[in-house]
Amino acid sequence: MKQNTVLFVKLPGKSTLTERTRAMQKILDHLDLKKSISPKDKVAIKTHVGEVNNTTHISPDLIKIVVSKIKEIDADPFLTETSTLYAGQRSDAITHILHAYKHGFTYQKVGAPFIMADGLLGNAEIEVEIPGILYKKVNIARDAVLADALVVLSHPTGHIVAGFGAAIKNLGMGLSSKKGKLQQHSSIKPFIKEEQCTFCGKCMIWCPEHAIVEKNEKAFIIEEKCIGCGECLSICKFGAVRFNWGIQSVELQKGMAEYALGVFQNKKGKSIFINVLTDMTKECDCMNITQKPIIPDIGILASCDPVAIDQATLDLTRKRNGKDIGRISYENLNPEIQLEHAEKIGLGSRKYLLKTI
Repeated sequence: MKQNTVLFVKLPGKSTLTERTRAMQKILDHLDLKKSISPKDKVAIKTHVGEVNNTTHISPDLIKIVVSKIKEIDADPFLTETSTLYAGQRSDAITHILHAYKHGFTYQKVGAPFIMADGLLGNAEIEVEIPGILYKKVNIARDAVLADALVVLSHPTGHIVAGFGAAIKNLGMGLSSKKGKLQQHSSIKPFIKEEQCTFCGKCMIWCPEHAIVEKNEKAFIIEEKCIGCGECLSICKFGAVRFNWGIQSVELQKGMAEYALGVFQNKKGKSIFINVLTDMTKECDCMNITQKPIIPDIGILASCDPVAIDQATLDLTRKRNGKDIGRISYENLNPEIQLEHAEKIGLGSRKYLLKTI
């Protein structure tokens, strides 16, 4: 398969798990994994296990098929993730792995161990030099760098700051260390709109840096302590937390693309990307809520190019719905900034050949 080819297996608008597993099997049969994965390779399978109450993440049943295919090559697959900046069930290795088990990502279920790429506390990292515009060095989760090959399974959704998240976000945000995540979020400085704050206190409890305090019986964010994780924005039900969307979305998207390059640059020819276009929601799978899909299922995509597969994802959702998943989710954000920047720095190409199988 050429670098910018994107394979596509269609699914009905309300697909069943059986239909999804058949589609995954079909696309893997056409991928020729042996071109990217060699016997005895240690293969990192990056996915997302979903936050507590999230039910729309990629099913372990689909991951199991990928694991089995890799084992047929006599390679050694492992599931991998990294710790989150925000407080919750995925903020360190122990709680993250236990939570993954609760969602079915066990060795007994999928046939591969679950290993945190950034270690116990999210600080196991390797500094990688890149030909970036924003950054010249990025902090990547250690085992994402040390793995011989990489398979990235992404669930495209909207995103509250980036507009859209799929392969590039899963690479750049999903495989950076905590220090790397913090660097990508450094431009995000939220503030409280006092007239909408009810002072319920939830943002104060949820803030990982205790950067939110009481001031005049309202929540107040101490800018110097804020790390830009965005957790206050996701937890507030009253619209009191605000951002300078235009500037901060642009910077975050560009930062994600450059971190994705840090993961990918030493694995060109050794990486496979799979986007599962089912149960697509307005918010990403990091949200601690049960969501309903906002557009019908479309199918499964696979490529060796993270930029091409994300461009195809936006194009297919746009073709089916009039607007792409990003703009349906957050109309005021441009989700293609990350693709434009990724292409500019050499991560991949927005031009692709869609091959329906």
